[in-house]
Amino acid sequence: MNKADKSTVVAELTETFKTNSFVYLTDTTGLTANQTNKLRRMLFERGVEMRMVKNTLLRIAMEQSGKDFGDLKGILKGTTCVMTAEFQKVPAESINDFRATSPNVLLKGAWIDSAVFIGDDQLAALIKLKSREELIGEIIGLLQSPIKNVIGALQANGPQKIGGLIKALEERN
Repeated sequence: MNKADKSTVVAELTETFKTNSFVYLTDTTGLTANQTNKLRRMLFERGVEMRMVKNTLLRIAMEQSGKDFGDLKGILKGTTCVMTAEFQKVPAESINDFRATSPNVLLKGAWIDSAVFIGDDQLAALIKLKSREELIGEIIGLLQSPIKNVIGALQANGPQKIGGLIKALEERN
């Protein structure tokens, strides 16, 4: 690979890191060509982009992206594949599903919205990780719950009870 090709790869990776909030680094050493093709096909169907990259070029792209990848730079040894996706759990779920047929795909680390996960033992945590939208939905549900309880109690006791509450509130003021 000549210098121009390396510059192109670094520029593409830098842009990938700038535009993605979810980056997974994996090791696919030990996969046969057939297994690699099956993995790539499954990832493509799920909307995950996978690219094998030289560690030095990956390190340079991480630095140029302007994002803090923390200790992920320290795990760049051996074979490294970069996986990116629109949804944060999809790469983790894909790796887990693929392991049913081949245990040779290892998670080196992941960068999820500036949080760093290092090691293959983090895969289960990444699968359980909730998206921002899911968390917002849960918070809204929790905030709505007391209001619904009050309205339900008022409706259950009928209009006379509501009138009594309003009268009591007027007398307080």
